Amino acid sequence: MRILVVNPNTTAGMTAKIAAAAQRAAAPGTTIVPLTSPHGPASIEGYYDEAMSLAGLLQAVREAEDFDAVIIACFDDTGLDALRCLTDKPVIGIGEAGYRMASMLCNKFSVVTTLGRSVPALEHNLMRYGLDRQCQRVRSSEVPVLELEHAKPEALKKIEDEIALALEHDRAEAIVLGCAGMADLAQSLSQRFGVPVLDGLACAVGLCESMVRLGLKTSRHGGYAPPPASKRELARAQGLRQ
Repeated sequence: MRILVVNPNTTAGMTAKIAAAAQRAAAPGTTIVPLTSPHGPASIEGYYDEAMSLAGLLQAVREAEDFDAVIIACFDDTGLDALRCLTDKPVIGIGEAGYRMASMLCNKFSVVTTLGRSVPALEHNLMRYGLDRQCQRVRSSEVPVLELEHAKPEALKKIEDEIALALEHDRAEAIVLGCAGMADLAQSLSQRFGVPVLDGLACAVGLCESMVRLGLKTSRHGGYAPPPASKRELARAQGLRQ
């Protein structure tokens, strides 16, 4: 089984960190195929960055070959619906994966993400997925995405402080980490705080593996119908001119 793990930003070091975490979560026989967006922002922190990343994200997957499922390694679930139109293979966003797994492990959870400007987008996704009532709060640690690449102690301390507040004030029973760059922190944080701390990347890997083994594919009826051939050819030509 081959799973594409697509980093919608252009920071190759972040892609390498994400790919390593995804491979650790994968079952024997699963190969993680990392992709970095060929153009777009260096990090995705809010609505503007998300919009600027879409063309590169779609191009990266459109040009990929021989895969069984796709993971969008951005907690905003950037381009999720568009990618589901592009392929009938399962496409999982790490935000949705983390939320849905948390919803089956506890009565209420909180999210700890990076910057405050990212919070509204995550809140909108929770409403869209029908999980906003189960999520107590989306908390920002005010740690920029690219700082997570280097695992600085002060960044970890800010994340730990927000988790402590979520458990005390939100009365959360589980925590979802709101950035792919936090993937390698989940296990140690779960042990420290004594509650499930979920990494959406690992959750997405497990969901993809299950869907592929069950032979499930994305519906081609209705909203996820593939784009007309003329639009696909235009997009391919534009990608070659980039």
